[in-house]
Amino acid sequence: MLYICIPSRNEAQTVGLLLWKIRQVFTATPREYHLLVGDDASTDATPDVLAPYSKVLPLTVLRQDRHAGYARTLERLLRHAVTLSDRPRRDAAVVLHADFLHDPATIPELLKKFDSGADLVVAESQGEGAPTRGHRLLRRYAPLLLRRRGRVPGVRDTVSGFLAMRLSVAKDALPGNGPVLMSDGWAANAELIARAAAVSRKVDGVETRERYDLLQRPLDYDPWAAAKALWRAAGR
Repeated sequence: MLYICIPSRNEAQTVGLLLWKIRQVFTATPREYHLLVGDDASTDATPDVLAPYSKVLPLTVLRQDRHAGYARTLERLLRHAVTLSDRPRRDAAVVLHADFLHDPATIPELLKKFDSGADLVVAESQGEGAPTRGHRLLRRYAPLLLRRRGRVPGVRDTVSGFLAMRLSVAKDALPGNGPVLMSDGWAANAELIARAAAVSRKVDGVETRERYDLLQRPLDYDPWAAAKALWRAAGR
């Protein structure tokens, strides 16, 4: 079983179409899958958009009434996938964003590496197509800002939010019930990858291109503020 984990906040314009695109992927390459959307207290029409999809797709929506942030939403999704699985050594979680930045067409490439024995497979990008030079530079050099935390053998893009992970690895990487990821945003991705890689037998990556051209709203972060956050996170 594959659990497709999608953190989401105010993505009413894209989340429904993303779910349908994922369905198309698994129609072309059949796999048993379950969609998990983490709705982080969206204030737009996201709940209304998701409601009809729950009737026609294998979908569970985990809604939070209070804004918890990306890291908490991601942890909740992965832990929920672990609780649903009765074969965590065989099942996997695939994490991707709800804004179309991550192309669902890459999922089969992630799964090829997973089926070949990798416990963690990261979809790697260097920020090609990012809207500004600041975004492109930050995307490329973010692992350097993370210093030691940004170095994971076998992974070039340690801040990617698009990956596949064996559920037994997710369980070991996120022990207990309390918060484990102490950062947010890209730094949280780096924390998760580092923790998962530490308990994985094999780590691999696939090339992907982030689809900035498909985003329906401007990126909501300042590259330089994000750079400072990554540097601070590395010192924790």
